[in-house]
Amino acid sequence: MSAQRMTRGYLAVSPKALTKARGLLQAATFVMLALPLAGCGTGELWDKFTAKDDTFVEEPADKIYNEGLYLMNEKKDLKAATKKFEEVDRQHPYSEWARKSLLMSAYASYMGGDYDGCIGAATRYVTLHPGSPDAAYAQYLIAASHYDQIPDISRDQTRTEKAIASLEEVVRKYPTSEYATSAKAKIEGARDQLAGKEMNVGRYYMQKRDYTAAINRYKAVVTQYQTTRHVEEALFRLTESYMAIGIVGEAQTAAAVLGHNFPDSRWYKDAYNLVKSGGLEPSENQGSWISRTFKKMGL
Repeated sequence: MSAQRMTRGYLAVSPKALTKARGLLQAATFVMLALPLAGCGTGELWDKFTAKDDTFVEEPADKIYNEGLYLMNEKKDLKAATKKFEEVDRQHPYSEWARKSLLMSAYASYMGGDYDGCIGAATRYVTLHPGSPDAAYAQYLIAASHYDQIPDISRDQTRTEKAIASLEEVVRKYPTSEYATSAKAKIEGARDQLAGKEMNVGRYYMQKRDYTAAINRYKAVVTQYQTTRHVEEALFRLTESYMAIGIVGEAQTAAAVLGHNFPDSRWYKDAYNLVKSGGLEPSENQGSWISRTFKKMGL
C-alpha cells in the first residue's frame, strides 16, 4: 500500500499543534487530580455558600413572650428572660407583643441589676410609646435605676444628681400617677444624700481649722437642703464655726434659729451650751442670712 493511501482519511498535524495539544492534556489531567483534593478543603467553604440557613425559625410572638415570663417568674433566670423579650421585638417589631416585651425587658434588666440595660430599654419605650398607659412606669424604671446606683457620701455624687433629675421628670410628666408619690420620696432620700456629702466635706475642713470653707459647706445645707435630717447639725456646726472665728452675732443667730425650729434637738443643747460658754445667749438677728433663709422657707 502506498504512503498516499495510508494517510488518506487522516488529518495532518503539525509539530507545533501537537505540542499545544500535549499541554492542554496535561492541564486537564492536573484539574482531574485536584478535584478530589478540593473536596477536602474548599468543599466546606462551598457548602457555606450554597447551604440554606435553616437555624432561624419564626415563632408566634405570644409564645416567645410567655416563655420569657416563665423564665423570669418560675426559673428566676432574668438574663434568659430578657433575651426572650428581646427576641419578640426582633421577630415581631411592630406588634403589640413587641411593645409589652420592651417594657418587660426593662423590668427584667432592673430586677437583675443590669441598670444600663434597664435604662436603655425603658428610654426606648418612652420614646416609641409616649402615650402608653405604661409610659409612667417606664420613666420610673429609668429614675429607679439611677437612684439604686447612688454611691456613699464619700464619693462623687454625679449619679445622685442624675437620679434627682430623673425622679423629678416622673413627677413633672406624670403628677397623678402612683409612681409620682414614690418618686417624691426618693427625691428626698437623694437630697439627703447630697446634704450628707456637704456635711462630710464641712467636717473635713473643720478638722483642718479652715472654718471659712466649712461655713460655706454648712451654708449650702441650710440654704438648699432645709428639709433633710442634716440641717440641725448644720446649724450647730455654723454656731461652732462662727464662734471659732469670733463672729459671735452669727453664732448666736444660728443657735437661736436652731432652738426655734428644733427645740428638742440634741444639737440645740450643744449649740446653747457653746454660746453660753462664751458668756452669751442665743439671739436671732433678723437681718442674718440664716434668719432670712428660714423665713423664706416658712420654717
